[in-house]
Amino acid sequence: QVQLVESGGGLVQAGGSLRLSCAASGSIFSINIMGWYRQAPGRQRELVATISNGGITNYADSVKGRFTISRDNVKNTIYLQMNSLKPEDTAVYYCKTFSRIRVDYVYWGQGTQVTVSS
Repeated sequence: QVQLVESGGGLVQAGGSLRLSCAASGSIFSINIMGWYRQAPGRQRELVATISNGGITNYADSVKGRFTISRDNVKNTIYLQMNSLKPEDTAVYYCKTFSRIRVDYVYWGQGTQVTVSS
């Protein structure tokens, strides 16, 4: 089992910044991808950004140039620096870890609320 604990959500005005963190613990498989997904009310959960253990990143078009994902493999922690936030970024942000070579290795965090006021 792997536990993912998110932190850093909150309320911010449009144009502001927030930094999310997600710490993994437990039986971590070293070849993994970690990422952030979000779900707004009435909408499906969507990809925000992912990062592999080798540092390869992937971003949704809607956040490119505004959000930056990074990871510390020693601490088994990923971060999401969110700048120039918009009201449409309001959602519950979930941390996920998975592996392309182990189909059973899929874990989600509990989520953290991000609210951007206009």
